[in-house]
Amino acid sequence: MTIYADSPDTNQYNPFRAKRNVVVLVLAQAILGAQMPMLFIIGGLAGQSLASNICFATLPISLIVIGSMLNAQPLSAIMQRFGRRVGFFIGSMGGAIGASISAFALYHQSFGLFLVGSLFTGTYMSAQGFYRFAAADTASDEFRPKAISYVMAGGLASAVIGPQLVKVTSEALPVVFIGTYFAVIALNVVGSFLFLFLDIPTPEKPAIDAPKGRSRFELLKTPRVAVSIICAMVTYALMNLVMTSTPLAVVGCGYEKGVAADVVSGHVLAMFAPSFFTGHLIARFGVEKIVGIGLAILGAAGIVALSGVELSNFFIALILLGIGWNFGFIGATAMLASAHEPEERGRVQGMNDMIVFGCVTLASLASGGLMNCSGGDVQQGWASVNLAMAPLLMLAGGSLIWLVMRHEDV
Repeated sequence: MTIYADSPDTNQYNPFRAKRNVVVLVLAQAILGAQMPMLFIIGGLAGQSLASNICFATLPISLIVIGSMLNAQPLSAIMQRFGRRVGFFIGSMGGAIGASISAFALYHQSFGLFLVGSLFTGTYMSAQGFYRFAAADTASDEFRPKAISYVMAGGLASAVIGPQLVKVTSEALPVVFIGTYFAVIALNVVGSFLFLFLDIPTPEKPAIDAPKGRSRFELLKTPRVAVSIICAMVTYALMNLVMTSTPLAVVGCGYEKGVAADVVSGHVLAMFAPSFFTGHLIARFGVEKIVGIGLAILGAAGIVALSGVELSNFFIALILLGIGWNFGFIGATAMLASAHEPEERGRVQGMNDMIVFGCVTLASLASGGLMNCSGGDVQQGWASVNLAMAPLLMLAGGSLIWLVMRHEDV
């Protein structure tokens, strides 16, 4: 068995290498990625049990996203200098440390310490966000959208593994939810070994006279870069806004915690199931059309959620939310991957994820407030969450139409 090291290599777009890396990253998405639905299912419920004010119930989830935002630029710089593998190991270590602190906090019933653990967990979430970019590193132009899509499809397994682990572990020990965090620790430790098999070249140090690429400000002024970031930001933020409040809404409407886990499981399946063909659709119809369809589906999810609080409404709305996120986010990622030069990779990817997760942070913070503190009951709070989608959808849709009307590729 050969263990490959990240090292400079002129044959970067070898088809075997690209497919090998996709397989490794798919497995990482499936195993390590299972912790994210687990944390989103129980984060708000655990926060609600620990917080003195229920308006702060989703603050632990917000801290995960804040941690992801804060780590985006440093992790991107580390990967640019030392390779993807080092960055992914750091992400797994952060996930394990965060889960350990959170378990300790649950045992001692400390909301403040629980928030600290959530912040560390954001290190893993940030690293996971780079899986899709890593898939593109060794892929040819033709294979790149498919590579990104396949890696995202690995989330199908995580959508099954994560919620089922919650059902098995959430009440397995005397302290509710502590068993789930022990399971998250195990996922990070076991899953990190996958990165030994990654074969992605470490970017060579540029020569003194090599092109430096555009600055962050110049990149943001590039229409295609700006619109891809806006669309990624909106699709991810809206998905997070609604999904963060979903367990609270489902349980608040009288359904069991296991039912909330099933709804989130259906949502996460819908997030990743289309990934088997999203790349093909992008290649056939163009990235702008697929992103536009994704935004329209997100709007449909909000309409279904506003039409009632029957179990079918929750399932259908969250499934549409997942499909809309898939088309919008994968499309925006593919758009960004084609809008920068190799020497700009670390700069633009770190900037993209910092902006995206910054907006997601605001969405997760707003989610708890809208859900618990904007109306007289759970149904009014749930309606407020879904109505909040409208302005962001108009922003993303308007920017995409503007780009298409310009007929510019860069």
